[in-house]
Amino acid sequence: MTQESVGVGPTQPLGEAPAPSPRRERKAALLVAPEGLIARHRGSGVMARTAVPAFRTTYGFISHNFPAIIMIGILASVLGVLAQGGPTLMGNQMRNALVLGAIYALIAIGYTMVYGIIELINFAHGDVFTLSGFYAFLIADHFGINKLAASSGFGLLVALVVIFAVSMLLAGITGVLIERVAYRRLRDAPRLAPLITAIGVSFLIEGFMLAFFGPDNVTTHQASWINGNAFTLGAVAVRWTDLFVLGMALVLMFALGAFVTRTRLGKAMRSTAQDRQAALICGININRTIATTFFIGSALAAAGAIIYSINYGSLKWNLGFHVGIIAFTAAVLGGIGNIVGAGIGGFLIGMIYVFGGSLAGGAWSESLIFAILVLILTFRPVGLFGVDVASRS
Repeated sequence: MTQESVGVGPTQPLGEAPAPSPRRERKAALLVAPEGLIARHRGSGVMARTAVPAFRTTYGFISHNFPAIIMIGILASVLGVLAQGGPTLMGNQMRNALVLGAIYALIAIGYTMVYGIIELINFAHGDVFTLSGFYAFLIADHFGINKLAASSGFGLLVALVVIFAVSMLLAGITGVLIERVAYRRLRDAPRLAPLITAIGVSFLIEGFMLAFFGPDNVTTHQASWINGNAFTLGAVAVRWTDLFVLGMALVLMFALGAFVTRTRLGKAMRSTAQDRQAALICGININRTIATTFFIGSALAAAGAIIYSINYGSLKWNLGFHVGIIAFTAAVLGGIGNIVGAGIGGFLIGMIYVFGGSLAGGAWSESLIFAILVLILTFRPVGLFGVDVASRS
């Protein structure tokens, strides 16, 4: 039987390759590199091999020297303002930067305390700041605190003590309720769940303030409590309000430092932040420790809100979003989870906001802050004083 009789074509002689079909030739033609492309590809490979080490070297240099780069940038902006407006403008802007930095520092500490102990970014913290300012406004407006503050120096002292104590207490209770209702059941959940919950709590608080206080600025009376200039440095007038803001912020931050390092509950907070399971084995009440952290962070936000209203004299329902994002940047700059770093980061962000905005224009102030946030997350995510969570664990 021949091959043709069974439908098989003639055999190919041994040693000869089969002739390619036209379809295979067209397909192969598509895979043939045009003339000169191979050389260009080889050249790009050489460029890639040389560019990647150069990029790594540049990245490593910026990452290693990021604190120095930030300080040089701040110093350059200060010198730029000095050259632009002389010592008077620089002195006034330095005063404004320190006052604003003190407010950001108090809020940033709340962010960093919560993150340090449960590794959660509490995006509702800025709204707790605004809500606490409204607490102070309602207390002063409905209980005759304004008249007491205007009566005498002693009346002013009593008014300040009452406002700070009651507002910080209410804010602390608010923080504990948020932790208990929104966050406690999500501690072991995927990280996206508490993040979404935090954003939801933020919207809930903002919606409440919008419905209760309206969309417009609310003028507070605390701005009229402390008036006049304390002293002058050349042509720069330092107000009593400025001294009060800085003094109160520093006292609260030093008091917090003493509490965390010298009290039993503060040591429990540090132990829980270091290793929650080990702290639980040692008999530390984890729930109480975390609730205390939320209480203290929210109380410090209330102090920042009162200081803000004393200095600027107004509040708005969405103020916490803007102030909170800037304070969060301060916490990241200083090192999220590091209390001292958050305080220093607050003052540095205040200087960047004021001096950078003075040179680039006030409309660019927040853009500069967000640019700093991107640079931090790109080149030094642990911040200036932070410790890598992975290495800690």
